[in-house]
Amino acid sequence: MSKVRTRFAPSPTGRMHVGNLRTALYAYLIAKHEGGDFLLRIEDTDQERFVEGAVEIIYRTLEKTGLIHDEGPDKDKGFGPYVQSERQAAGIYLEYAKQLIEKGEAYYCFCDKERLATLNQSIGGKEINVYDKHCLSLSKEEVEAKLAAGVPYVIRQNNPTEGTTTFSDEIYGDITVDNSELDDMILIKSDGYPTYNFANVVDDHLMGITHVVRGNEYLSSSPKYNRLYEAFGWEVPVYVHCPLITDEEHHKLSKRCGHSSYEDLIEQGFITEAVVNFVALLGWSPAGNEEIFSLEELVKAFDYKHMSKSPAVFDYTKLKWMNGEYIKAMDFDAFYERALPFLKQAIDKDVDFKKIAEMVKTRIEVFPDIADLIDFFNELPEYDTAMYVHKKMKTNEESSLEVLKELLPIFEALDDYSNDSLYNTLLDYVAKKECKNGYAMWPVRTAVSGKQMTPAGATEIMEVLGKEESLNRIRKGIEMLENAVSK
Repeated sequence: MSKVRTRFAPSPTGRMHVGNLRTALYAYLIAKHEGGDFLLRIEDTDQERFVEGAVEIIYRTLEKTGLIHDEGPDKDKGFGPYVQSERQAAGIYLEYAKQLIEKGEAYYCFCDKERLATLNQSIGGKEINVYDKHCLSLSKEEVEAKLAAGVPYVIRQNNPTEGTTTFSDEIYGDITVDNSELDDMILIKSDGYPTYNFANVVDDHLMGITHVVRGNEYLSSSPKYNRLYEAFGWEVPVYVHCPLITDEEHHKLSKRCGHSSYEDLIEQGFITEAVVNFVALLGWSPAGNEEIFSLEELVKAFDYKHMSKSPAVFDYTKLKWMNGEYIKAMDFDAFYERALPFLKQAIDKDVDFKKIAEMVKTRIEVFPDIADLIDFFNELPEYDTAMYVHKKMKTNEESSLEVLKELLPIFEALDDYSNDSLYNTLLDYVAKKECKNGYAMWPVRTAVSGKQMTPAGATEIMEVLGKEESLNRIRKGIEMLENAVSK
């Protein structure tokens, strides 16, 4: 078997959609699993959809995700150019389209918009344009006269109207269509640019692509691809069509959902490695129950024959869980670097951000979660004294008031406000009072945080707040409890 060669051929139309990232990832994994080559080709033939800066987004995304291409516009290994507009300018597509014309497999079409509009048919409630092969009957002399006169034209594929065409896909199996359903699709547009379908076939053949990975929305076009390969006498590559990606409501994942692109997800606080891991599982299942994979582990484990035909659901909750697992496993210094902007956004005081980072590292799923966990360090939130009531800790407003009033002078006399010192002080108090730890810890934590859920215990919070702020908050708690108890 020849060396496996796959390609990622995106159109530069904006941010990289999750579906495009999955196509790139699967193409990369198929190649690398077999020790093959992964190519990047820029498909910019649709000039109307071209977005300035989108090519840079493609390069940046592939670099950040680790999907490093072996060949591409910046790494020409003799199969270039790797940009379709440059290939078009070199006349590659027109040359091959003319070869098909000579074989009778394609023809010039000079029909104007007005005539084409009369060919519209309503099928299944949709208006579609089915070409009637009108220009196929033009004589050679008529064609040459029109070309010489500069009459605008397109070049169309000459598909048979009888018989069937069978297309084979690795995931979906054999698909047979009646040739009567194959429209004579345009190969070269009136502006001289090739259509997506034609350019793909020509480029894939000339670049030696062995496996073509793409979304299953191209399944219906695939018989036309086969007919092109057969018309040229070229070997058909292995086709791997990926299942549709849907949102939780089983609608096609769209830009409106807010997390449809790689950059959307990074901006929402997700880690690149977690996104790549999650995207790998959108349509592929590993042999075992393992779900956490590094890119290197995916290369070893990936077998495209384990891909599914069924739509893959983009489960945002699962992605958040997976991201949380990656955050827990992160090196602390790397985590702190990523977390610091979020910490500083939530707290505008000079505090020990590293200690707070240690508190939240195992408690968040995405970085923006940090704000809600630590906002109380900035200022004490408004809270209700009912928070002092805890059945499990056997605390209520009266007992909490008693504890805080007894602890206040002890904390006032304390000079060492390290966590160890504060914790040992509380344990001494609990031992003398002969109560459970929570009986004292709960009121203190409530007073210094004003929250039911905190990323750390009372003494860790007090260490970060410092002596003066901790005492102010405890005094505030006493005042609030006195008012509540006296009512």
